[in-house]
Amino acid sequence: MIKQNERLGIFLMVITTIVFASQDGLSKYLATEYNVYMVVMIRYWFFAAFVVTISSRKPGGIKQVAKTKTPLLQIFRSLILVAEMCVTILAFTLLGLAETHAIFASYPLIIAMLSGPILGEYVGWRRWLAICVGFFGILIILNPGNSIFSPYALVPLAGAILFALYGLLTRYAGQYDNSSTSFFWTGVVGCIAMTAIGLNFWDPVSQADWSIMLILSASGMLGHFLLIKCYEVAEASAVQPFAYLQLIWASIIGIIIFGEQITTNVLIGACIIVGAGLFTLWRERKVS
Repeated sequence: MIKQNERLGIFLMVITTIVFASQDGLSKYLATEYNVYMVVMIRYWFFAAFVVTISSRKPGGIKQVAKTKTPLLQIFRSLILVAEMCVTILAFTLLGLAETHAIFASYPLIIAMLSGPILGEYVGWRRWLAICVGFFGILIILNPGNSIFSPYALVPLAGAILFALYGLLTRYAGQYDNSSTSFFWTGVVGCIAMTAIGLNFWDPVSQADWSIMLILSASGMLGHFLLIKCYEVAEASAVQPFAYLQLIWASIIGIIIFGEQITTNVLIGACIIVGAGLFTLWRERKVS
């Protein structure tokens, strides 16, 4: 029977996926109107402000939260996330929300695959089988043998690899620093890096689109806040399977708002990837 804290955690995760899917829809719209680097830069401005505000309220304030035993690792993992955000938002404009998320959903499988060589974790044959099945699903989506295969389909796969690497490095950094420290470095380093890049691609923003920028940034802060609360009240292994709902919400937004169409191979491949991912999460929880 599900405990009360797990019910609350699941509810928060479901709301979080809706918020993040909406954020993706706003990101796609803005990235089609403005440069991707500029959009990501503005998102990071608000993200950094959110992180600094949260950190300032912690015991010891920002100075205490910012203390890290692995500064180079924190910088590197933060830059990996910056690259992932740019690549994934670019994929939204090239392929749409549905197909991008269908491929991006493979990142838990990539984490499982790389957790052995990077973290030294044991990955049994069942999870390796699930990983192979999941990548078969990716091949179905990519459909490389088709004459109309688009290399753009590799863009969200690159985003998934980057996000998986970010997740593994974050897990590794957790051996030395707490989550508040990693969260602080993620926002601040990302803000500095994207400001250095994004200002070179600045375009005038209409008043209406500034409103959308503000909504996008607010949704990002709300999503991260909900995610933090989610992991505070429930174990990650209990709520993580529900993160796949973001694929469904993003697909609905893509179809209704942007007129996207989901092809049969994308639908079949997404089901295989999600099924393999859920099995991997289940095995990880059972083994642990």
